Amino acid sequence: MTSPKQKKYALIGTGGRSSFFYSAIATTYKSSSILVALCDTNQTRMDYANAQLEALGHARVPTFKASAFDLMIAETHPDEVIVTTIDRTHNVYIVRALELGCDVVTEKPMTIDAERCGEIFEAVERTGRRVRVTFNYRYAPHNTRVWELLRGGAIGRVTSVHFEWMLDTVHGADYFRRWHRDKRNSNGLLVHKSTHHFDLVNFWLHSRPSTVYAQGSLSFYGRENAESRGVTAFYPRAHGSEVAKSDPFALHMERNDKLTSLYLDAEHEDGYYRDQSVFGDGISIEDTMSVMVRYENRAVLTYSLTAYAPWEGFRVSFNGTGGRVEMEVVEKSYVNSGSEQSLEGSLERRTITLRKLFEKPVDVEIPDSVGAHGGGDEVLLADLFGERGAQIDGDMRAASHVDGALSILTGICANRSMATGQVVNVRDVFVV
Repeated sequence: MTSPKQKKYALIGTGGRSSFFYSAIATTYKSSSILVALCDTNQTRMDYANAQLEALGHARVPTFKASAFDLMIAETHPDEVIVTTIDRTHNVYIVRALELGCDVVTEKPMTIDAERCGEIFEAVERTGRRVRVTFNYRYAPHNTRVWELLRGGAIGRVTSVHFEWMLDTVHGADYFRRWHRDKRNSNGLLVHKSTHHFDLVNFWLHSRPSTVYAQGSLSFYGRENAESRGVTAFYPRAHGSEVAKSDPFALHMERNDKLTSLYLDAEHEDGYYRDQSVFGDGISIEDTMSVMVRYENRAVLTYSLTAYAPWEGFRVSFNGTGGRVEMEVVEKSYVNSGSEQSLEGSLERRTITLRKLFEKPVDVEIPDSVGAHGGGDEVLLADLFGERGAQIDGDMRAASHVDGALSILTGICANRSMATGQVVNVRDVFVV
């Protein structure tokens, strides 16, 4: 029974990330929020989500195939729709939800190209509804602390940023096993993954990207790269493969109950294989990327993303007219199965050092963090589903469709630059 105080949510896309949202609704935020429907292309995954909801004390909810999205809205009357489908379909459900009178919470990236981005902007303007993008890294205490230092003028005007992100051979490899490996679905890691990182730079600098230049390649994963290193034994997917048993990159879904329930048991419906070989054919995304961005405030970013590093985390340095800020964060890697939410992006180590000109370096105190993604997840969830909502957010961390667009535009322009070898003017691609 819905309470008048509860905001009603429907969720489309019941893969591994969806449980982050529906678990929070069913437990911590059950007094202010309620889930009223699930939607997906796959009934097995929806049934699994319903079983999880029941185990958490939430009533089972009606399920709708994706083709019945409009019917779901008409019958269950959600206030907001949570979109956690594959990236290339985000725009479809965001736009339709807005048209049917709902606000939207969407996983990153908001969408994957300028055309789809334009559709979302037009729908927001036409309907007057709201889109929020779940940039949980904004909420991590160490990232907020850097924002505070820069906003407070600790190093004067920021002139340049060097940002290096490492995905290791557990987490990084996972993008090359699943639907992300096809650039048609994700537009590559510079859009799917780096949207987090480019959003952080936009947030930290309080500025927008102006021009972008990039280079990238598939240098480690894929069959040709493996053959060049002398590999001779290959397999299309891990399940049922003898060769995969000795491959440290193989994902064995049958060893994980939730991967089995979400994907292995659901294959008969849609033929989606979650455990494809990272050294197979058909990979069209890059694993090695370097980007240079000039911002409207004249600061310059040099950025790199490596998806086969020996450790997981990032280093970022800010140079300014009054000194330098350095941050290093080492994260625990994970495979997104819906079963390891407590480990996703949790921390092994984090440091921030402030080096003012002509002064001794200072280790900056960082507030304690609790939970996944460096402590950002729990604060984000409170912002999304808590009774006070955005009132908790004095740091302006809530991200709108404008923020969603600005973050992906760096990646979209980087892809264009890689294809043409030219510097790309962001405003030539999309005007926010």
